[in-house]
Amino acid sequence: MDVSKIIELTANACYGALALAALWGAFCSIVVWRRVRQIRFRNEEEQTTFLTQVEENIQAGDYPAAEKLCHEDPRAVPQLAALALANRDIGFTKVRSLIIDRFQRDVLADLEYRLSWVNTMIKSAPMLGLYGTVLGMIGAFQQLYASETVEAKSLAGNIYIALITTALGLTIAIPLIIGMNSINVQIRKMEDLVGYGMSRILESLKNAPPSPPGSGAKKESTR
Repeated sequence: MDVSKIIELTANACYGALALAALWGAFCSIVVWRRVRQIRFRNEEEQTTFLTQVEENIQAGDYPAAEKLCHEDPRAVPQLAALALANRDIGFTKVRSLIIDRFQRDVLADLEYRLSWVNTMIKSAPMLGLYGTVLGMIGAFQQLYASETVEAKSLAGNIYIALITTALGLTIAIPLIIGMNSINVQIRKMEDLVGYGMSRILESLKNAPPSPPGSGAKKESTR
C-alpha cells in the first residue's frame, strides 16, 4: 500500500472522527440544556410564588403541608427545600451545609460532567481538522516529490482534504462554543435563583415556630 492510499484512509477516518465529535458534543449540549430547564424555575416571579406558599405553611407550623408542596415539584429549589424541612431539627448550620453539598453533588456535578465533554469536543474538533490539514499537505508534497510531472487534479485533491478538514473542525467548534456559553449563562441564573430561594427557606425555618411535640422532623434524603 503506497503513501497516498494510507493518507486517503486516514483522512476518511478523520472525517468520521469529526462527525462523532459533532454528534457527541451536540448530544451533551442538548442533555445539559434540557436538564437545566427541568430543574429551574422559568423566572424569579414563578419561584417567588412557590416560596411564598411554602413560607406561609412554615410560619403556620404546618410542616407536612410545606413538605408535600415541595415533594410534588421535581425542580431543584423545591427538592432542596424538602431536604431542609425534613432535617430542620439538626440545626441551621448543618442544614445549610447539607443543602449546599446536595446541590453541588446531585445537580452541579452532573452538569459539569456533561459540559466537560462539550469542552473536550470543542478542543478536539479543530485539532482533528488540523490533523487532516497536515495529512493533505503531506500527500500533496509526497506527490510533488515522487513525480516529475504531477496532475493538477490529483494535487488539488490533497489540498482539498487539507482545507475541508480544517473548515469542518471550526464549523463544529464554533457552534459548540456559543452553545456552551449560553448554557453557562443559564446555569449561573439557576444558581442565583437557587441561592436566593434557599436563603428564604432557611430564614423561614430559622424564625419558624417549633415543631409540635411528637412530630419531630423525619430526617431523610431527597433527590
